[in-house]
Formats: sequence, C-alpha cells, structure tokens
Amino acid sequence: MKNKQRIIIVFAIAFGMFATAQSGRTSNFNLEKKLAIQGYDPVAYFKQKKTIKGNNSIVAGHDGANYNFVSAANKEVFLKNPDAYEPQYGGWCAYAIGSSGEKVDIDPETFKIIDNKLYLFYNAYFSNTLKSWNKDEVGLKRKADSNWKKIN
Repeated sequence: MKNKQRIIIVFAIAFGMFATAQSGRTSNFNLEKKLAIQGYDPVAYFKQKKTIKGNNSIVAGHDGANYNFVSAANKEVFLKNPDAYEPQYGGWCAYAIGSSGEKVDIDPETFKIIDNKLYLFYNAYFSNTLKSWNKDEVGLKRKADSNWKKIN
C-alpha cells in the first residue's frame, strides 16, 4: 500500500511541475486567448517570406500557445519542428526586450528573420522599432538574449 501511495505522490508532483512549467512559459508569451502572433501563420514568415493571417480553422498548439495557418501544409511543416517557427522573446517586441527588458506588443507585419529565427517589432504611431533595431542589431540582440533569460 505504501508503494502505491508513493507512486501516486511522485506522479502528482511530476504533473504539478509539468503544469507549472507550461503555465510559466505561456505567461511570458504574447498571447491573446492562447493565440500567438495575433493569428498570423508562423510558417509563412519563412516559406512565403511575408505575413499572412492564418485561418482560425487550421490550428496547431505548441506548449500552451495556439498558431493559425493558411494551409494544412504549413501546419504540417510547423508540427514537424515547432520551435523553429516560434517567434523569439515570446512574440514580444525584440527591440523593447533588448533596449529596456520590457514586454511591448508588436505589429505582426513588422518582422525580421535572423539566423532562421523570427523577430517581431512594434510599429505604430510613427514608431517603427525595426528601424531602431537595425541601427544596433548586434548589441540589441545580445542585450535582448540576456534580458529574456531574466524574464523567462
């Protein structure tokens, strides 16, 4: 009987750690009702080299975040390696993460692919942070990587 209780306790602890890790991860992601990138297809950034709003009936989830896709083919590509298509810094503005360590919303149509990674930027009210990022990409990326480790 004691062995059964131990197994149940170990299982409960492991499940609790898994659930906490999942909710902790998504709590740092830029999600609206669990939807990432405001519904834009993450694969399209790489394959079509442009932004395309995904179809809300073609959806795949990954680690607590849902992604919409323009086609079943893009969804299948994503499912083979989701980490390769997820935006960096949880989908928050890369410039803001680098310059101040703050989570700032993005314009999903303002992006840059660097070393096969997707970076998103704020672009509204005469402020396109991608332009500022491009002025010191190396320094800002280094700071953003460091800041994200502290946030995440």
